[in-house]
Amino acid sequence: QVHLVESGGGSVQAGDSRSVSCVASGRTSRDRYMGWFREAPGKTREFVSAINWDDGTTHYADSVKGRFTMSRDSATDTIYLQMSSLKPEDTAVYRCAATKAQTFVRTPYLWDSWGQGTQVTVSS
Repeated sequence: QVHLVESGGGSVQAGDSRSVSCVASGRTSRDRYMGWFREAPGKTREFVSAINWDDGTTHYADSVKGRFTMSRDSATDTIYLQMSSLKPEDTAVYRCAATKAQTFVRTPYLWDSWGQGTQVTVSS
């Protein structure tokens, strides 16, 4: 399994921007996709974004499209999630994940490795 460690969470005001990152140790070419999910109190784990490591193609949930941007650094096996125009409903624990699925999947149980998560709190 890939060992994933997130960083960069914190508390911000609505409308602010924040970036979180995730370092993947032990990632191999079989781990084709890496992604971000979030967990808010009382809600199920929600897909946020994903990136195809080979060609950089990205996918986003409708709720964050146009506000969040995901990227990767192949040299350091790090992924980033740049979040802008943050809203209180974006408050959650953000967890990065990796999957060996060969096509994009957004269902959490199809992802193989998970980080512990980093808290992002957006105040109105």
